[in-house]
Amino acid sequence: MGNILLENMRFYAYHGVYAEEQRIGNDFTVDLKIELSFGESLFTDQLADTLNYEAVYLLVKEQMVIPSKLLEHVAERILNGLLIAFPPIQGVEIRLSKLHPPLGGEVEKVTVVLYKKRLDIK
Repeated sequence: MGNILLENMRFYAYHGVYAEEQRIGNDFTVDLKIELSFGESLFTDQLADTLNYEAVYLLVKEQMVIPSKLLEHVAERILNGLLIAFPPIQGVEIRLSKLHPPLGGEVEKVTVVLYKKRLDIK
């Protein structure tokens, strides 16, 4: 088993509880830690034998454009989507951050961290 990290993926999206957030949008970052067996790719040097990072990124991007009120909801959709779309993934951790959230003061970001194993898919 090993890990693939996709770090600091940046998106502009319309997630938030407040109407203003849903209308104006905000900057978000997504970090993934994906657990899987590298299997034959260690020896074959072939993309077909491992996880395609571009396909992972596109799935995350697809979910990020769907407006949601809660970061937790977006993160859960991404986790489920990854585990369903990519059978080699055994577990995945997501860190989804909203940059400069409207909290009435200076806050760099708020981050939701979720982890899910293949066995946890519903």
